[in-house]
Amino acid sequence: MPTNDEPNRRYMRAREQGHAARVIGWLPEVLIVLLVIAAGGNAWFHLGHRWFGLSQAGSVIGPPAVPPSALRLPPDGVAAPVAGSSPGGAISAAAVRAALAPYVNAAVLGPHADVWVSDLSTGKVVYRHGLTSVTPASTMKLLTATAALETLGPMSRFRTKVVGAGNRIVLVGGGDPLLASTPAKARGLYPARADLATLARSTAQALRAEGVRKVSLGYDASAFIGPAVNPHWPGSYLTGDVVPPISALWADEGRDARGHYVGDPAAAATEAFAAGLRRAGIVVSGPVTARKAPAAATELAAVDSAPLGEIVQHTLAVSDNDAAEVILRQVGAKVSGNPSFAGGVAAVRTVLSGLGADVTGSTQYDGSGLSRDNRLTPQLLLDVLALVTSPAHPQLREVLTGLPVAGFTGSLQDRFDKGPAAARGRVRAKTGTLTGVHALAGLASDVHGNLMLFVMVTDRVPGPDQLLAQHDLDLMAGALGACSCGTSS
Repeated sequence: MPTNDEPNRRYMRAREQGHAARVIGWLPEVLIVLLVIAAGGNAWFHLGHRWFGLSQAGSVIGPPAVPPSALRLPPDGVAAPVAGSSPGGAISAAAVRAALAPYVNAAVLGPHADVWVSDLSTGKVVYRHGLTSVTPASTMKLLTATAALETLGPMSRFRTKVVGAGNRIVLVGGGDPLLASTPAKARGLYPARADLATLARSTAQALRAEGVRKVSLGYDASAFIGPAVNPHWPGSYLTGDVVPPISALWADEGRDARGHYVGDPAAAATEAFAAGLRRAGIVVSGPVTARKAPAAATELAAVDSAPLGEIVQHTLAVSDNDAAEVILRQVGAKVSGNPSFAGGVAAVRTVLSGLGADVTGSTQYDGSGLSRDNRLTPQLLLDVLALVTSPAHPQLREVLTGLPVAGFTGSLQDRFDKGPAAARGRVRAKTGTLTGVHALAGLASDVHGNLMLFVMVTDRVPGPDQLLAQHDLDLMAGALGACSCGTSS
């Protein structure tokens, strides 16, 4: 019969066993430490040579001969190909027609669908279904991005700076569409973001160097002009948290800490900057107000955006409406000195026309495609796609590389899950979605590597058929990727 001491004895036995186990558990670590010490001693004092008579060629032990003598390499020669070459050839109109036939007349597309396909190698349109202009939705971003890269260049950056005279400083927005409020808000994102907290620390350092500890702070967002909200957008866009007022100065694309758009992005960004100054030991006195930066003010600190090419890739991949509208203003500023909605739209048309794109029959009111008043011809979209894929225009390449890949990236990551498996990865396209409007415009490579440009837009989709219409477009684009559409295929 166990006594009251039995639990104590069990405890002592368990403790002794645990102690022994811990000692045994330490042995590998002890052995590793001894081996490291021995190796270090051998390297430092050459103990292997002194104690055991091991040969030593010199004080520095070099790597073994490359290749080792026991290794027998085959003679030089040309490696066998791992895949056959593409037969190439022009795109067959009959093959394209057969690939699209099961889908192009689907009732879910509604009464107004346009589908055009061209041969990339020749520029010839090989398939037309529908001959009218369409509501492009976010495929409009292809035009904005192309004009921006052509006018500004892919390496352009947008600067947010602080200027000052004495203890009066002004935060000046330069139209950085992706400016963040803090490094935490930008962490892990592509492209890398400049941020206001970093700018505040640099500004505080510059102020302290001048003996300034207390400032009056204003902000200048005058780099953009005209209405901040597009008159061709429904009023519900602003109240429904669809898009913010467009500003040359904002942080986190005009969102607050909860992710909602604010009514005055420039003022909110400046308050975030002021908080950074206070954390850095600078007193901000009085209210933060809009104020034009004096022409003679000295630049105290600045942060630069990512290169425009990277911003374009991001904008197209995730279909960033806010960034697209800022980019539109930048195009207007560069081309005509008119950084407004109207100035940006006119500039985009001027640039594209100068590149040889046919803008006749198209009407544009914004840079993102949010307006239902926009109308583009399929030919204009094909012309833009031809420009960005042309070797003659390498400055436009980020438009092509920014296009989502079917089933893998961006706004196409969760699509193309059904349909021909061969199409996954063979289609790159810009998406477009508004209620009743669905679009794809991009590039397809058939199973033999023959390249086609395509535009697929339906803009009168019946209410219950939204997802079905989008899926039908995916099936059409997938059919191009999975077909043998070349005449030599």
